[in-house]
Amino acid sequence: MPSDKMSISIVMPVYNEREYISQVIKRVLDTGVPNELVVIDDFSRDGTRDVLKGIEAGWNEKGVKLKLVMHEKNQGKGAALRTGFGAVTGDIVIVQDADFEYDPRDYPKLLQPILEGKADVVYGSRFIGGDSHRVLFFWHMIGNKVLTFFSNMLTNLNLTDMETGYKAFRTEVLRGISLESDRFGFEPEITAKVARKKWRIYETSISYAGRTYEEGKKINWKDGVAAFWHITKFNLFR
Repeated sequence: MPSDKMSISIVMPVYNEREYISQVIKRVLDTGVPNELVVIDDFSRDGTRDVLKGIEAGWNEKGVKLKLVMHEKNQGKGAALRTGFGAVTGDIVIVQDADFEYDPRDYPKLLQPILEGKADVVYGSRFIGGDSHRVLFFWHMIGNKVLTFFSNMLTNLNLTDMETGYKAFRTEVLRGISLESDRFGFEPEITAKVARKKWRIYETSISYAGRTYEEGKKINWKDGVAAFWHITKFNLFR
């Protein structure tokens, strides 16, 4: 990888990840997968922006284009992803969080159904397969499964992990969808819209090393409650 025929863009939204960002970018590059890395800093205030500027200034990765975009105010993950999707030039886009929860070594699993011509969208599921998972929050797991179940009821899909942060898309899919969620409503919104357009969706198992709140996890119970509204809104009122 990457494929001789299809170029791969990684879109990485970043907010206050000074401790991890350099290592995450290194892990992404070590896979040898991306042709392009688009990093969107969503107005970090912990020094992340300075780290990113240093990485940009010293960039010498042959064959990998770096695009660094700085938001001038904090807008949320969904807004950062919209910015990133608008900047990509690759044929396939993978969303990569700027932490260690999702392992870039799973890229081949996400890409395979698309490269084989079977899928337009691939979700990396934390709840199928035999890959390793860090043991953490019971109620987060229940919340994810309830939200996925509710989403599936309205989309008529049989996903196991709608809220996963690991998703891959043919760029054509993203170009044909108008996104509006600014925060974590991106996951139910994109799911509703790819389902409505009847794009071919696959799931694959991935490993997962969830973070605690002390380690920087940002999503909270309020986002879970909001997700029910987003699922309803984007499936019934669009």
